[in-house]
Amino acid sequence: MHDAESNLPDPSTDPFGALEREVRLLIRRAQSMAAQTAARIHPELNASAYPLLAHIAKHPGTRGSDLAAHFGVGRATVSRQLSRLEDLGLVRRRVDPADTRGQLITLTEDGAARFVRARDARITMLEHALTDWEKSDVSELASLMRRYSTDVVAWLDTHQGRRLSGADAPAAH
Repeated sequence: MHDAESNLPDPSTDPFGALEREVRLLIRRAQSMAAQTAARIHPELNASAYPLLAHIAKHPGTRGSDLAAHFGVGRATVSRQLSRLEDLGLVRRRVDPADTRGQLITLTEDGAARFVRARDARITMLEHALTDWEKSDVSELASLMRRYSTDVVAWLDTHQGRRLSGADAPAAH
């Protein structure tokens, strides 16, 4: 029997290997949680829709093109997702009076209520799961995760589509 802990990257000697492992696990767990959250909002809702709903809730009147840019996906992808959300009665689209080619997207009253219940349940779950943590540690984690996301997105925006080479290539281990 091998000891799984001995195979883990050591954060002090392999910080990027350790980070990659934790991000990988976090993504997998987040996907599972996203599916549960989506089902809590609507039984027919796809897990990838929760972030869209969250963004629309925070930015009512956003446009589909803004959503596509924010999430780094194509307009057609967002349009399909919005059509599904509209079919489920969670969002409404109306013509943008400033530019009749665009549409402004908002949550419906039912969509907003369902979103708030699901978001509040996620927050409660985090509060219970991290009950032994100091609030300052939770705050620091949130700040570091925001910084991580900002820096990774900025790097991807600069390097997306380019092959890694030279200074951009990861060091060989």
